[in-house]
Amino acid sequence: MNRILIVCTRQIGDVLLTTPLIRAARLRWPDATIDVAGFAGTLGMLRGNPDIHQLIESPPRLGWAGFRDLARRLWRRYDLALVTQPSDRAHLIAWLAAPVRSGVVPESSSSNWWKRRLLTHAVVSRGDLGTEHSVQEKLRLLEPWGVRGAAVAVVPPPGSDLPSALRDTLRPGAIVVHAPSMWPYKQWAPEKFRELVEALLARGHQVVLTGTGGARDQACIAPVRQAGAAPQLLDVSGLLDFNQLVTLLRGAALYIGPDTSVSHLAAATGVPVLAIFGPTNPQRWAPWPGGAQPVFFQRRALGQTVGNVTILQDSLPCVPCGRAGCEDHLESRSDCLIAITPQRVLAQALQLLSGPPAG
Repeated sequence: MNRILIVCTRQIGDVLLTTPLIRAARLRWPDATIDVAGFAGTLGMLRGNPDIHQLIESPPRLGWAGFRDLARRLWRRYDLALVTQPSDRAHLIAWLAAPVRSGVVPESSSSNWWKRRLLTHAVVSRGDLGTEHSVQEKLRLLEPWGVRGAAVAVVPPPGSDLPSALRDTLRPGAIVVHAPSMWPYKQWAPEKFRELVEALLARGHQVVLTGTGGARDQACIAPVRQAGAAPQLLDVSGLLDFNQLVTLLRGAALYIGPDTSVSHLAAATGVPVLAIFGPTNPQRWAPWPGGAQPVFFQRRALGQTVGNVTILQDSLPCVPCGRAGCEDHLESRSDCLIAITPQRVLAQALQLLSGPPAG
């Protein structure tokens, strides 16, 4: 396999979780050229990754003309395509790109018949109902070539220098708090984040707020921003790229955040991570701990720690349901997140700050 294409047409966190697969492919074929195809705006976590030759971006909505142009760019340029998502588009891209294809297919889908016909090797995914982490599922794409049971780390982007104003104000061992989640059904309430941050500030900790400059992130951060003032509370949302964020996280004493891509990035840097989970199954989507190791999360536990990652869940009997909240749509509420109190998160944070995580 001299030229390999990894197809990852999902969001930023999912893209980062393909890096163990990319590293495993690099170890299997050290001299191969490895490219990654994905949506424009989602591949930033891979910039600077030493295992990747080229990032191939395309808009989320291609249209006929866009698909034709992509076909011209990719047609049979590769020996092997690895499809990390079960979407129709991902499988069609792989078919265009390579004669040999290994891909993920859902356990039950009306489109499975043609996807299986296109694949040399199929990995069946049970999605959020499954017990296998997404990282381990993706690694099974390489089974036909003798890669089995690999313990490969998630690879964060290389760090870069922080802005001088932040570097001069930042204290050693600050706590990074990331309040926004992409979807409301994964969002722990910003007002609860504010109460948590107020309690951390009252105990003398410096807190740094992260997020993008986008409208949704800023709406989530605005209430938390009112918890204090610089230099004890720093708001760097919209000011850092992923490489600078990696540097910030590596110098922190603790990261606290919801079920979102930055929590995955934080875990990969090795900082202690406290992630607040609602309907999502941690066996499938918990942040993968830093370092190359087999990882096994429980589906359900009030609190569990694996490596540098601690997951908090609620005790409702439906947790985790694997749905998009109680109403099963992106704007839905999630009662399991509503039930998690700032006091409980604070207690767990203080425990993690008092010593190295167990597990």
